[in-house]
Amino acid sequence: MDGKTNLTNMEVAITKLSSKGQIVIPLEMRKGFKEGDKIFLLKEGKRIVLRRAKDLDEKLREDLEFARRTEEAYRRHERGDSIVMDGEEFIKELERW
Repeated sequence: MDGKTNLTNMEVAITKLSSKGQIVIPLEMRKGFKEGDKIFLLKEGKRIVLRRAKDLDEKLREDLEFARRTEEAYRRHERGDSIVMDGEEFIKELERW
């Protein structure tokens, strides 16, 4: 860790990015995390937020899974791997789910 400052209840630290894109989370900031924990990352512009995946509420998990599946379906469609059906066929397919 290169440096650490406490701004009210917020902890701030500076670390480095390796050539492989890896970062080290300073020891003081890893409290509550353990080896093997899955980490959720959210990037918005130049800001990245990290959270333990198990701390996400169920609604957010569902929204993220829906977004993942939608993106996956969009990629398949762009590759030409999608199925074309009319509305009636689509409703019948949904009912089978």
